[in-house]
Amino acid sequence: MSARPTNLLAKLRPGDANGKPNGTPAGDTNEIVVVREWSKVAEAFGALRVTGEQLKAFQQTEGSDEEPWDTLLTTLAMDEHVALELLARRTGLPFQGEPRLTETAAKFYELVPPDTARRAHVAGLESDGVSMTVATAQPFQPAVFNMLEDLLHMPLKIVLVPRGAVGNLINRGYERRQDLVTEIIDELPLDERTIASVAGSVGSSTDLLQLARQTPVIRLVNMILFEALRRRASDVHIHPMESKLVIRFRVDGMLVDAFSPPLSLAPAISSRLKVMTELDIANRHSPQDGQTSVRIGSRKIDIRFSCIPTIYGERLVLRLLDQSQTQLSLDAVGMTKHMQAELLDLVERPTGIILVTGPTGSGKTTTLYAALGRIDRTSRNVMTIEDPVEYHLDGISQMQVNVKRGVTFAAGLRSLLRQDPDVILVGEIRDPETAQLAIQASLTGHLVLATLHTNDAPSAITRLIDIGVEPYLVTSTLLAAMAQRLLRRTCQICRGTGSHEGHVCETCGGNCYKGRVGVYEIMKMNDELRTLTLKNADAGALFDAARRDGFKMMKDDAAEKVALGLTDQAEVFRVLH
Repeated sequence: MSARPTNLLAKLRPGDANGKPNGTPAGDTNEIVVVREWSKVAEAFGALRVTGEQLKAFQQTEGSDEEPWDTLLTTLAMDEHVALELLARRTGLPFQGEPRLTETAAKFYELVPPDTARRAHVAGLESDGVSMTVATAQPFQPAVFNMLEDLLHMPLKIVLVPRGAVGNLINRGYERRQDLVTEIIDELPLDERTIASVAGSVGSSTDLLQLARQTPVIRLVNMILFEALRRRASDVHIHPMESKLVIRFRVDGMLVDAFSPPLSLAPAISSRLKVMTELDIANRHSPQDGQTSVRIGSRKIDIRFSCIPTIYGERLVLRLLDQSQTQLSLDAVGMTKHMQAELLDLVERPTGIILVTGPTGSGKTTTLYAALGRIDRTSRNVMTIEDPVEYHLDGISQMQVNVKRGVTFAAGLRSLLRQDPDVILVGEIRDPETAQLAIQASLTGHLVLATLHTNDAPSAITRLIDIGVEPYLVTSTLLAAMAQRLLRRTCQICRGTGSHEGHVCETCGGNCYKGRVGVYEIMKMNDELRTLTLKNADAGALFDAARRDGFKMMKDDAAEKVALGLTDQAEVFRVLH
């Protein structure tokens, strides 16, 4: 809608353009809305269903002049999202719940001061060079729109957008204009002295966006990420406590304390990470999830960010995925040649289901992708539905779960089946609908690879039945179930002693371990297992039947790896006892 929005308030607000009571003479009577009865004024609001009594009280309500839209929402006790949609129908202005920012809006963020945008709840969306499309959560502010047109030297197109989404647009728009660091280069290792220096230089600003842009804060977050990657951490935990802030790294599956910066730095770190991952920095009372990417030289690091409120502040967790360091081969994940042959024989089958089980963080997805890498992707259409997409493999199509947009595992799998796939990877079977769809996919000529949360391979059968899959469907579709765990790999330089040539081992940092190795068990279905499944046998009976058919447990595989010096008994006991 290209018309100037300055008449919007005048059309819906009693009185003339100068705010005088109805009937007061004015210079230009064509621009005056004269309403003699409040009930007639109420009719102008259409589906918003304002009563004459509410409008009469509205004029005397505190804040009706400064923030008329917010005051009206309070008067009506109406949800902002619903009210904006109704207003859009009444005025003809577009409504967007989650608008996207484009590069063409750069002029807005160059010419409009950030404080003005945040105070007025307006953000630039896009420009065609003739007009500027602006998102607003405060539609009843004609003076602000006039001012923006003067600043931008072009007319506005107004889009109605909820307050939270406008805030996110403002964060992203000014972040792009500042061209803040997206590449981490030559950062020094982080230490307590550096943290103290940063804490002393960070101001006490209450503007979270301004705080996130302070150079010391940017450097601090970059150095935390750099140090985490230098130590080969898979996760970074930023944990506020009553009197201190603890930063911990997960290295080879174990959490280790890294630093303890002043608690006063917690809001700065949180704000910076939220800006990087395009989250609402003003929301500090509900969980948020986001993602971003940074570069260190030629290495691209994908970051998944999770934030939850706690009684002592926001607890932050970052999952780091270094695409350049990912080794997607069955040899690299530690699978023996014999098990590789068994698995590759299974993935060459045209139909059926292969399940990989184990707890979170046991390497299930890595194993599945290593298996996909051995599939002929030129003659077979390989597709995945994951949450999130962790690896990128040439020749396959990957779909990301997005619950907010209605893309669940079940909905995504249903869509994939219309894409003529040969092989489907389902990131996780966690509900009856996804399980039933996976079963139906295998019955209709597809090979399905999926993960499931169970402790061992035999339990995968009972888990499927518990979810709601009929036993006869399990027997007709399940090819095999595989379980796995990750053990820390004994450092090959110091041989697990933590020291080398009289000094602390530089390779493992004195931890005795570096990297991880997988241990596996594969249970292939046979006639006895199918018979027991039809009888709803428990996991113990299934385990005994598998052992009679030559099934080897993870403990057997672990014992072989201890004998080869790849890990030690203490680590086997820690993970598998």
